[in-house]
Amino acid sequence: MDTNFGFVRVAACVPRLRVADCAFNAQEVKLMISRALDEGVEVICFPELTVTGYTCADLFFNQQLQQNALNAVREICDFTRSKPIIVLVGAPLKVDNNLYNCAFVLTDGEVVGVVPKINLPNTGEFYEKRWFTSGRFTIEHAAGGFQPRIPNIELWNGEVPFGPDQLFFTRNYCFGIEICEDLWSPLPPSTQLAIQGAELIFNLSSSNCLTNKHAFRRQMITQQSARVHCGYVYTSSGIGESTTDVVFSGSTYIAENGLLLEMGERFQRDSSMVITELDVERLRFDRLRNTNFTKDQHGHYRKVYVAPIESENGETEPLHRVFSTTPFLPAKRDEDDYCNDVLLIQSNALARRWEHTRAENLVIGVSGGLDSTLALLVCVQAADLLGYDRKRVMGVTMPGFGTSGRTYQNALSLMQELGITQREISIREMATQHLRDIEHDLDTHDITYENAQARIRTLNLMDLANKYNGIVVGTGDMSELALGWATYSGDQMSMYGVNAGVPKTLVRYIVRYAAENSFDSRVRNLLLDIVDTPVSPELLPTDAEGNIAQKTEDKVGPYELHDFFLYYFLRYGFSKDKIFYMATQAFEEQFEPDTIRHWLDVFMRRFYTQQFKRSCMPDGPKVVSVSLSPRGDWRMPSDIPL
Repeated sequence: MDTNFGFVRVAACVPRLRVADCAFNAQEVKLMISRALDEGVEVICFPELTVTGYTCADLFFNQQLQQNALNAVREICDFTRSKPIIVLVGAPLKVDNNLYNCAFVLTDGEVVGVVPKINLPNTGEFYEKRWFTSGRFTIEHAAGGFQPRIPNIELWNGEVPFGPDQLFFTRNYCFGIEICEDLWSPLPPSTQLAIQGAELIFNLSSSNCLTNKHAFRRQMITQQSARVHCGYVYTSSGIGESTTDVVFSGSTYIAENGLLLEMGERFQRDSSMVITELDVERLRFDRLRNTNFTKDQHGHYRKVYVAPIESENGETEPLHRVFSTTPFLPAKRDEDDYCNDVLLIQSNALARRWEHTRAENLVIGVSGGLDSTLALLVCVQAADLLGYDRKRVMGVTMPGFGTSGRTYQNALSLMQELGITQREISIREMATQHLRDIEHDLDTHDITYENAQARIRTLNLMDLANKYNGIVVGTGDMSELALGWATYSGDQMSMYGVNAGVPKTLVRYIVRYAAENSFDSRVRNLLLDIVDTPVSPELLPTDAEGNIAQKTEDKVGPYELHDFFLYYFLRYGFSKDKIFYMATQAFEEQFEPDTIRHWLDVFMRRFYTQQFKRSCMPDGPKVVSVSLSPRGDWRMPSDIPL
């Protein structure tokens, strides 16, 4: 498999198991490796003590079992020869008359490293110290860190690195290994491994099943992946283990930087496997931005180079990983908290600015469109938070050449239902006079014709704010700022931009959520009709039936695509080619690749050429994980060549 723009395909596998039957277990592992190869998996991780089972207890002391385990590992190792895969299996291993609980790293018929478990549980049912020696004793502490006490061991393929102080480097990524209880320790080995360079962590585990433990374990894995900006692959023993005292469920998780990508079904009676891709470029970007993520000189970790056979398929393959087409939107289970947070961030930010300025009123242009509707809801909520009369919110509708009856009536009705002060100022006469003054043909509906109206509307709002001791609340959203879809010194300007941190897809989502959860039927119906109205600046005349003729997405492209591009461009700094590749995966059933490529070209061109509008954008709160504020998240010269 090609590197796929930094994607590494991994698998967490739970094979069928017979306790202490190493030959059977080796056969099952080989079957699962074959399945993984068919799926183009690059690294497959099996549970702790894969070839023996975890519940052998005092049988671990049996010399025959120890030899059978080593034979099984060798059989699996031989099976990997000339195959493009790295295999991680667990087995007991006797070294210097101590028995260790180990992970073996196998590829192309070779053992490239053996990692012993450090933290051994000491509970009644899992008293591993009865059988195993901690890998901690394989290293010695020295000045400035530590050094291997047993640097290498002799196996059938020669000397092999041994110890928990190993970082495994491939051509495209670096990974580290910890085993089960290591993750539960106060300072997991994965923390130091990640600091030293491991981008992926694999955990071979045998964690039993108890009520609520599944959720706690899942949370711990996702949190650890977030804490050290890593991909984390975890697989635990299945139901084939002995049930003398406890039960194992075969838990598998694959997480990346706090996000759970895959989780397998538990209590499977047959072998099971989950597969997805981990994005190493994404992890590297977050580590690059986190200047606290620097190499700690505590310890000297050995670099072990792993060179698996390259796949014969050099082409980029479709991913198992699924990308949301709406990365700014919440999962359904998180909807209430997420949407409430958005509104609370916006309204509290505005309330703070209102208090600070000691303004008497808020002044906002209300068009009957999505952006001004969300901004108006925020204004009303800010007034309620401060205990102010809603009449101190002045909504101004300014019909122009392109105002449709639908948006005009929705604007009037919404202001009335929310109980704010209403003003109407038609801009038609003023715009007509202005265009005549600058000798512009009224029948020429070009950028001058459009921008003149936008600037006149802003002029009205600014002067009303001066007259009534108010501040102008901006309505433009983050997607418009990214595309430069705003009139410079027109709707680009305000005294506080409450929507500047909210992308268009989220604006629509929040307005719909508010309609369905916060208002009576009259306001709900108004808001839902606004959500269903085509996005438009309404600066060009309506059609013969009085309907909107100027639709923004016909001109600049679907906002669903642009918000996808914006998220991955800002949040992770991905290249244009990678964003295109991901978009073709995400929007496979909605847009043809040529369509995606066209609108991505538009996005990139507009984003680079319109920075000058963002360089002087008004204050406004950051709401989601990215922002375009030149004072915060995004600082960029305005004259970068394309």
